[in-house]
Amino acid sequence: MPFRPRTAVSGAILATAAVLLCPAAAAARPAAAPAPPGWSAAPAPGDGATPSAQDRPYFYLEGAPGTVMNDRLSLRNPTGRAVTVRLRGSGAWIAFAAKEVTVPPRTRAAVPFTVTVPRDAAPGDHPATLIATAAGPGRGAAGRDTVPVHLRVSGPVLAALTVENMSVRGRGEAAVIRYTLVNRGNTVLTPRLAVRADGLFGPVLRRGVRTLPGRLSPGQSAELTEPWADPPGLDAVEVRLTATADGGAHGSATASYTALPWGVVAGPAFLLAAGAGGLVIVRRRRRAQGPGGPQGGGPVGSADGGKQPSGRQAADPAVELASTGSGARS
Repeated sequence: MPFRPRTAVSGAILATAAVLLCPAAAAARPAAAPAPPGWSAAPAPGDGATPSAQDRPYFYLEGAPGTVMNDRLSLRNPTGRAVTVRLRGSGAWIAFAAKEVTVPPRTRAAVPFTVTVPRDAAPGDHPATLIATAAGPGRGAAGRDTVPVHLRVSGPVLAALTVENMSVRGRGEAAVIRYTLVNRGNTVLTPRLAVRADGLFGPVLRRGVRTLPGRLSPGQSAELTEPWADPPGLDAVEVRLTATADGGAHGSATASYTALPWGVVAGPAFLLAAGAGGLVIVRRRRRAQGPGGPQGGGPVGSADGGKQPSGRQAADPAVELASTGSGARS
């Protein structure tokens, strides 16, 4: 197609006009508002509680036994319809000013609550949760939101950790070490674990200290497993687990693991069974023979002790009858 200067100039003018006019047209149109999210629950800002950040991700409260602490839960409803929310705490220490609150559209409501620490409460960490539940529009047919409460009762802190119910199961190419960690203290623990195993000929397993996932609250227990991919095939092993945590918490436990190949076990068992079977056969044969020896093995004795006359052998009766008959004819 031949080049036409006039057409090119006209195209350039139109393109320049489009570039200049498009921003103005876009500015003239109002931006589409994003869809409002559903309702939510969060710690109310301020109120002098620690920490006092504007947007607290959780509640942190600390007090001595017998203390009553106050704070507020904020319910935010940016939707276009009212939301009715039911409130409760995960523990008996928490009480809301109202158990059910209706939040109008595009409104935020602050609901006071109290935490009453019993006089006999053990010092340490006592985690809890505030639970807000709504039925209907907003977050679905049964909307639910939770806010953690880090509650600490002041006083002496005891960090204690135990390893219980330890066992080693499995044979061949894999084994599993099973155990239970129990928080026996009054503070939340993040356990660390070390594993070692020693056999008759030296160490067979060494795993250095590592932090386990998750935390243990006071009185909480967790059943855990430790895989062992290459246990020895022939050895008697003692396996030891050592658990530690901050604050001086320390616990350990041991379990025995004996590995024997099938041939090593089956060989002696077969020899033992064969020996026992042979002994039974010999005893049965002896019982069948009786105390006098084999049956029919010797002559029956006569009244004089079984001795025969010294001059001649005992004659057959048939032979004697034949001799008697021939003598009578002569």
